[in-house]
Amino acid sequence: MPELLLICVLLIPQTVAGILAKSMGRNFFFWFFISFLIPIISLIVLLFLDDKGESGGYELAEHVTRRDDPA
Repeated sequence: MPELLLICVLLIPQTVAGILAKSMGRNFFFWFFISFLIPIISLIVLLFLDDKGESGGYELAEHVTRRDDPA
């Protein structure tokens, strides 16, 4: 029984990294497994990365029109 508790406690940084990555628009499983290799450093790196969902992609130049733009 103590082994099961220890495994659950050791999986906390990996789960936190995966959930944080998913909320930032990144791959949950990639950051979950990266966190096995470098648990605390991966969390710090995630905190400094830009949020993918916030930017909405690349900004088009002024002379380029969008396909759904009727003008």
